[in-house]
Amino acid sequence: MTLQFHLVLLVLLAAVIHAFWNAVVKSAGDRVLTMTLIHFTGTVVAAFVLFFVGFPEPAVWPYLLLSVVIHSFYYVFLLLSYRVGDLSQVYPIARGSSPLLVVVLAMGMAGEMPSPGVIAGVSLVSVGIISLTFAQGRISRSGLVPIGLALTTGALIASYTVVDGLGVRAGSSPWVYIAWLNFLEGIPITLWAVTRRRRQIAPFLSAHWKTGVLGGLLALLAYGAALYALNQGAMAHVSALRETSVLFATVIGAVILKEGFGWRRMAAAALITTGIFVLQVMG
Repeated sequence: MTLQFHLVLLVLLAAVIHAFWNAVVKSAGDRVLTMTLIHFTGTVVAAFVLFFVGFPEPAVWPYLLLSVVIHSFYYVFLLLSYRVGDLSQVYPIARGSSPLLVVVLAMGMAGEMPSPGVIAGVSLVSVGIISLTFAQGRISRSGLVPIGLALTTGALIASYTVVDGLGVRAGSSPWVYIAWLNFLEGIPITLWAVTRRRRQIAPFLSAHWKTGVLGGLLALLAYGAALYALNQGAMAHVSALRETSVLFATVIGAVILKEGFGWRRMAAAALITTGIFVLQVMG
């Protein structure tokens, strides 16, 4: 099922925003507290929105609660991946492996049968994203642990994508699910930080609150847009487009952080672009 053009633009915009807020996390000195502040910001903003959207319907609650659990594990494995591996290695594998897994999960859980064009497009996008991992040469044996953690992270990304795709469609309004998920999602990581990192919170906020709040607003906007698109289009299609955030992050690194681009990254960009074209024309 081909996405309408405005939804394609919306998801690509979400991908760009996602790349920017991940750049915020990348540049942070304390990634755990930065991640906490980002999602606490989402909780605070969403708390005000709850007054306007009302309570979720009973059918929506199981998806909301399951999504919060999966997201919590996702943050744990993502931060573990960052601890033992480079961001440029871990991030592309985690984000690139998830669209292929979404295809499988969406078939089993949502009954979305992909066309050959969707399978081809998703595969091209995923291969292009994962190939960014090899942009600086071969991976050493010591890199196998972060790769394993990154693949686990990718499985969790695929899981919450499908759960959220089902959840956002379960109620009468997608905005109820979007608001409540953003409200609930930040609570577990905030409680963890308060109990485990209490002494570091005040100094961190004093020095980095503007950056964290900005990242939180960007994260809220990015995933809110993705959830709205999941309500309108096929999960595999939306997932593949959303994970192009890795390409945008690479471009940001090359242009702003002067990390260089190189022929391997150009080849990966060509694969991703071709995959998007195939998805839109043949999906």
